[in-house]
Amino acid sequence: MTSVLPRSIERTAAGPAERSIPRLKSRAGRSSLVIGGLLIALIVMALVSAGAGQLHVPPAEVLGSVLQRLGLPNGFEPTHPNGAAALWNIRFPRLVMGLLVGAGLGVSGAVMQGIFGNPLAEPGVIGVSAGAGVGACAVIVFGWTFAGPMTIPAAAFLMALVTTLIVYGLARRGGRTEVVTLVLMGIAVNAVAGALIAYLVFLGDTAAREQIVFWQLGSLNGSRWEQVQVVTPLVIAGLIATWTLAGRLDLLALGERAARHLGVRVERLRLTAIVLTTLLVAAGVAFAGIIAFVGLVVPHVIRMLIGPAHRWLLPGSAIGGALVLTVADLVARTAVDYADLPIGMLTALIGGPFFFWLLMRTRSRSGGWA
Repeated sequence: MTSVLPRSIERTAAGPAERSIPRLKSRAGRSSLVIGGLLIALIVMALVSAGAGQLHVPPAEVLGSVLQRLGLPNGFEPTHPNGAAALWNIRFPRLVMGLLVGAGLGVSGAVMQGIFGNPLAEPGVIGVSAGAGVGACAVIVFGWTFAGPMTIPAAAFLMALVTTLIVYGLARRGGRTEVVTLVLMGIAVNAVAGALIAYLVFLGDTAAREQIVFWQLGSLNGSRWEQVQVVTPLVIAGLIATWTLAGRLDLLALGERAARHLGVRVERLRLTAIVLTTLLVAAGVAFAGIIAFVGLVVPHVIRMLIGPAHRWLLPGSAIGGALVLTVADLVARTAVDYADLPIGMLTALIGGPFFFWLLMRTRSRSGGWA
């Protein structure tokens, strides 16, 4: 049957839902392109980073070595007699560790910003990194060896979990957790943890102090396959679990009351998100030390590129975090000859000014802090 309505009336009668379908498709297509571009950039940077260093291995030979290990001879294997050994014993473990830690930090930042409803939030707000620092510094100073060579990572991981539970427990009243209270409790616990770390530095000898300072600045130096095997299942499980929260995080962005009316159990969601964030951050911090600003900068940049929808934001933040840490590690290994710069220092040099810009941008858009 032919419509007798004018075209203008037909367009009006179509309704906002039908008119928004092309817009949603366009946004999804753009998000796919951005994530695909980030993934390609990550692969390229991984090949470049693995081959860079005192013993240079071209990217084609790096890829050829990987394909050879997969049972695909290709004629591009490393020509240097020590090339394959350098790649598989030193650089690939470090590269994979950086990918895992960066992905975990990026997703953790996106989740924390979704939970707090604030783009200025980051994983350190709930004291994960500070708690891990206390555990690691205590082991370094007192020389505990309850877990052998894994004692420092184990202590850092356990203290990160304990600190987060303390913050959440103190902020919870009457079966509910207020975001403002959670942030303030996190600030207080971070201050106490900082004081404990300072006291441990005072107690330690010169060697312990140097180790503590380097650990607090973050580094992937010395990463081994044994450590990668510990971090991999924790990070992968955390990434998958956080992605399942994407829809509920989108609903939470409408406000707590609206989310509850739509069937979201806000407290359960918040607790689950905090636990998963702690898992991701603690797994990385335990082996790589404290690496600041990745969880703040990366999710915000990805959000500006593809929008706030968490089903795209979370994988984009994972890839973006891995890319940032891969580039930072490349600079740390190659910027100064025969030296390994702390990654946390490099990320702070970039993240600090970015945070300042983001702070002023947020203030100007909201018309002040009142």
